[in-house]
Amino acid sequence: MQVLEQFVVLFSQNYLPLCRVNIKRAIVLLVSNKAEPVDFSTEGGWLVRSRSLVVSVRKHIHLKIAAAERIWKMPPVNRREVLRREHHSCQYCGSTKGLTLDHLIPRSKGGLHTWDNVVTACERCNSRKGDKTLGETGMQLQKKLKAREHPAVSFAEQFWIDM
Repeated sequence: MQVLEQFVVLFSQNYLPLCRVNIKRAIVLLVSNKAEPVDFSTEGGWLVRSRSLVVSVRKHIHLKIAAAERIWKMPPVNRREVLRREHHSCQYCGSTKGLTLDHLIPRSKGGLHTWDNVVTACERCNSRKGDKTLGETGMQLQKKLKAREHPAVSFAEQFWIDM
């Protein structure tokens, strides 16, 4: 793989992994003195040469400047976002046809329209469940529910798992 096709992990000033940036962006941050290399691993980096400059780019760099945190709002609980979270499939049987939204605790029984109470269900499973809870019907979810999270949080979790 060519050097200019590589990626570098960028950490915040507090050493929280933020994202992966391409090596070109990393070089700009290093040359402009906005970032510095971090030695987390024994793996080397790359030497990038120009006519007048040689830059050593490590696999991990961290920002020296305080970057304003990006504001990320929790997406609303709507059909499009719930379908996206559940990869357009029924949470009871896995079907991808005739999907609707279903409340695990029905709204008539005090259930709220929140990320941890709304799932996708095909029409057949939704009518089978009706106005009952999962315990009353004996139905089970195919996977555990979780709300959408900030992209930096999911990147950081995956980074530390991989390390």
